[in-house]
Amino acid sequence: MARKRKVKGLYTISVVAKRFDVHPQTLRLYEREGLLTPSRTRGNTRLYTDEDMDRLDAILSLTRELGVNLAGVEIILNMRSKMDAMQRQMREFVKYVNNSMEWAGEDEDPLSNALIPVRARFRSGTGRSGRSRDAGQAPPGEPEVIDA
Repeated sequence: MARKRKVKGLYTISVVAKRFDVHPQTLRLYEREGLLTPSRTRGNTRLYTDEDMDRLDAILSLTRELGVNLAGVEIILNMRSKMDAMQRQMREFVKYVNNSMEWAGEDEDPLSNALIPVRARFRSGTGRSGRSRDAGQAPPGEPEVIDA
């Protein structure tokens, strides 16, 4: 028995216009402005995905409820996209750090493989310049690290 693939919704411009109570020309304007990018059939019919519908919902919320103009909408959506990407990267980084901490043995110092071996640098009494200084004295602008 073959499994059915989950098919994402594809909607024509008339269906989207009716659902969101906008004129089809408004959707075409949003496409010209680069705010929406529906896919096209071979016959050049616009097809809107569920993601396009979510994006349109955000656009209409910004314009109708908050009075943001289209240039502002573009900036907000771009910033939102960048923030989502940064959040994904941060989640991946935290996952990597957590996995690294789990892999480290209990006897191993988790900072021993750090990009900058902080404790070793401060124990040796040398900073970035390699010059000697009083042990325990942090360079200007850096917090003092104290090993217990």
